[in-house]
Amino acid sequence: MNISGSTRVFLILGDPVAQVRAPEVFNHLFARHGADAVLVPAQVAPADMAAFARQVLTARNIDGLWLAIPHKTAMVELLDRCDRLGRSAGAVNAARRNGDGTLEGALFDGVGFTKALAHFGVPVAGRTALVVGVGGGGVAIATSLAAAGAARIALFDTARGRTAAIAERLAAEFGVDVVSLPQPAPAGFDLVVNATPLGLRADDPLPFDPAQLDRDAVVVDILMKNQPTPLLRACHARGIAAHPGFEMLVQQVPEYLRFFGFDSIAQAVQADASGLRAIFQRQGDTT
Repeated sequence: MNISGSTRVFLILGDPVAQVRAPEVFNHLFARHGADAVLVPAQVAPADMAAFARQVLTARNIDGLWLAIPHKTAMVELLDRCDRLGRSAGAVNAARRNGDGTLEGALFDGVGFTKALAHFGVPVAGRTALVVGVGGGGVAIATSLAAAGAARIALFDTARGRTAAIAERLAAEFGVDVVSLPQPAPAGFDLVVNATPLGLRADDPLPFDPAQLDRDAVVVDILMKNQPTPLLRACHARGIAAHPGFEMLVQQVPEYLRFFGFDSIAQAVQADASGLRAIFQRQGDTT
């Protein structure tokens, strides 16, 4: 990679940041397609995030930010404009400085998820869905399912007050039946999503009981590590269609590229994402 005075610079902010894999993916794409751009990780504490983001984007060659945990929510307050999904979920994955100096943000987690479902041949419209875990990823997924026409969405999280508030907000925004459940009971749903960290450790309990799944249900476990996860193994043992979260990440990549103006690379990636799938699968191998 050749970095010069004309290189477009992007930062990915997180705390911690050692675990992020976006620089590996996007810098590979920039180099492969001859883009004079680089994505650099930056560890920024939550207390410093707002001041850092405002100041760093005054640099005329720093064009935008990727946002990792825990900064996706805090960035929303700094934006002049935000897409509907980000506004509804209260979080964004990316922020750019426009030509007029304004900051604009967008949320891609849920878009990547619904595009992944399309890749798997699973339509969203009319589907009943249960999302277990409504942290950043779960909220984004629920928001995009509502926007894509799901008939009913149920949410479960141990933070009951937060879940109820999210359900109320999404129901009002999208006119969809969204409810908060007291238990993660998957019976009666034809799409069930694990958006919790359960499964990262060997002694974690399952996020819900696979024995309660309907036989024709589809399960997605968005965990990227320890593949196949205990939940995926349990679903496969019952003959339940179950998918890991790799494709969700793959399908987000063209969205980031378009948002930051790399339209031709986005088009190429969307046409053939086999190389990206190999990268994400390597990153998710059990260690």
